[in-house]
Amino acid sequence: MWVFLVRVQARQQPRRSRRSLSSPSSNHPKSPPTLFLQHSRLLKLKLKLKLTPVIPGRLLVVGTPIGNLSDLSPRAREALTLADLVAAEDTRRSGLLLQHLGVKKPFLSYQKFNEASREAVLLDRLRGGQTIALVTDGGMPGISDPGERLIRAARRENLPVEVIPGPSAVLHALVASGLPALPFYFGGFLPPKPGPRKKELAAAAAREHTSVYFESPHRIARALAEAAETLPAESRIAVCRELTKKFEEVFVGSPAEAAARFGENTKGEITLVISPLG
Repeated sequence: MWVFLVRVQARQQPRRSRRSLSSPSSNHPKSPPTLFLQHSRLLKLKLKLKLTPVIPGRLLVVGTPIGNLSDLSPRAREALTLADLVAAEDTRRSGLLLQHLGVKKPFLSYQKFNEASREAVLLDRLRGGQTIALVTDGGMPGISDPGERLIRAARRENLPVEVIPGPSAVLHALVASGLPALPFYFGGFLPPKPGPRKKELAAAAAREHTSVYFESPHRIARALAEAAETLPAESRIAVCRELTKKFEEVFVGSPAEAAARFGENTKGEITLVISPLG
């Protein structure tokens, strides 16, 4: 788009004598207007903005501490600092983490109950060039925590996805147990109802490799009692509690020994490692 600006330059007439004024032949014709073609700066700026392609933002999948804040990596710290928005499973808990870092960022709740509705919002922001940090309460997003759906959707649209690795209760428990690590099966949380839970424990007993599960402290006593009934007596089970925290505990024994040790008053986040081979 062009704008024509007209500037009229009037030539200053030289002083003439009375004689020259009286002479018609001495009159000089006026100089014609000079046209100048000039871009409008404002319109040029608008045109430039319209023609510049929008560079998609990045989805940063950030691993966060599972209990010990010192486990936050420099890369994770940098990602949280650079992000335009933090999509968090629990905005309050993640807010405490950012407060510890001295970082202030806008939050958007992203948990299992609103994954579907939030997906469109987050994808739209990524398309618009924003960098979004995806975090959970602790550990890696997408591992028994929200994240898998959004990551898959971003990859489907060829939007940049960058994973910043961090602590994992699964690997921590597997290594700490000393039980055969490869191959291993991870089943997420054990089913909350007795029937499906016993079925899952029976499947673990039938496997020839190690199985790893999460379990709630409110259900751990019942789950271990059912494990003692279902698993072979020679199998080994590790109960890993409060990993990376001050009162971390890793107990390894038979299913019966584990059931006898951990009762209804057991507290903390728990990861179970089950090896049918002992």
